[in-house]
Amino acid sequence: MVKEKVRMGMVGGGIGAFIGAVHRLAANLDGDIELVCGAFSSDAERSQQSGAELYLSQQRCYASYQEMFAAEAKLPASQRMQFVAIVTPNHLHFPVASEAIKNGFHVISDKPATFDFNEAAALAELLDKHDVLYALTHTYTGYPMIKQAQHLVANGTLGDITKVVVEYSQGWLASADDEQSKQAAWRLDPKYAGVSCCVGDIGVHAANLAEYVCQSLIESICADLGSVVPDRQLDDDAAILLRFENGARGVLLSSQIASGDENNLRLRVHGTEASLDWYQLEPNSLWLKHRNAPAQLLRTGVGELSPNAMRAIRTPAGHPEGYIEAFANIYRNFTGQIRSFEMGDASDNLKHDVPGIDEALRGMAFIESAVEASQSDQKWHKVKRHTSVNSNGDYQNA
Repeated sequence: MVKEKVRMGMVGGGIGAFIGAVHRLAANLDGDIELVCGAFSSDAERSQQSGAELYLSQQRCYASYQEMFAAEAKLPASQRMQFVAIVTPNHLHFPVASEAIKNGFHVISDKPATFDFNEAAALAELLDKHDVLYALTHTYTGYPMIKQAQHLVANGTLGDITKVVVEYSQGWLASADDEQSKQAAWRLDPKYAGVSCCVGDIGVHAANLAEYVCQSLIESICADLGSVVPDRQLDDDAAILLRFENGARGVLLSSQIASGDENNLRLRVHGTEASLDWYQLEPNSLWLKHRNAPAQLLRTGVGELSPNAMRAIRTPAGHPEGYIEAFANIYRNFTGQIRSFEMGDASDNLKHDVPGIDEALRGMAFIESAVEASQSDQKWHKVKRHTSVNSNGDYQNA
């Protein structure tokens, strides 16, 4: 039997968009995915132009996502898209995802998952009712040495985890002049971004990375969010104290006004026996620092690493792997899920290494909890939990 590519559609990501092109690069890297259709813009002509630049037929470049889902659902199973990538501003994530799910399509969405926590909870309820898969592109979990870090925590190399320090700083919004770009405009507008800019855009990545590596949830927080640049409606800087369920304490620093910083993401995990230190600008390296022994520098592709780390490595040692490769690992694992799912095989060993609806709920809970904590005089705040829906349709938090 000839193996066929997994067919992808896309909503958003048209001409002039940033993250759509990144998604397409990641999806293309393994040659396992084919982009077959898209609603690349709410402007029909712009959507057609975007599709033409991507070598798609005019018939499969749609004026709206509603039109795309309806038309694709009518095509033979061998032709229609199998999953959709959502690469729109935040306010559209839920309506697009929910419409896709109702039409039987798998979903991979840019983060944050939804506009607010209630939408994330509604998305979880919807997924419970439909037999489709959902993935969220928390890209940084795709790095091989992050997977190795998770493995070292899980096997007890660090001992008991006591302290976690995670930082994500950028400088691209350091001045009011930086607000003129399309990317800045919607991220700083609460109508499109939601309740947060900095925490919603990059702080949630830092929180997810800490939880992924430590395999422990952030239980409560003490937060200070603010806008350093005058007259901004949403935060551009945040400092958050963390308490994890495993008893560890932590600090999360997130900033978009750190002049000169690019995507300065760093994670340090300290235990009773050893510590880990990973820095995205040197992603192939992971420092393992022992309490009573010399420090070790672990390198991607050198020696035997954990199975998840080994699967994530794409090139021989000494050949740099970076952001696109990490992003592609998310796509590769998700398409592996889809293939297994459609064959009726639930035993895919990659299925637990794809961020999904649990991470979506955690992310939205963290964002809203951070904003609420920052606005309160109370010191510590429990991070929201999705539990149930009451008679009024409002989601209850534990």
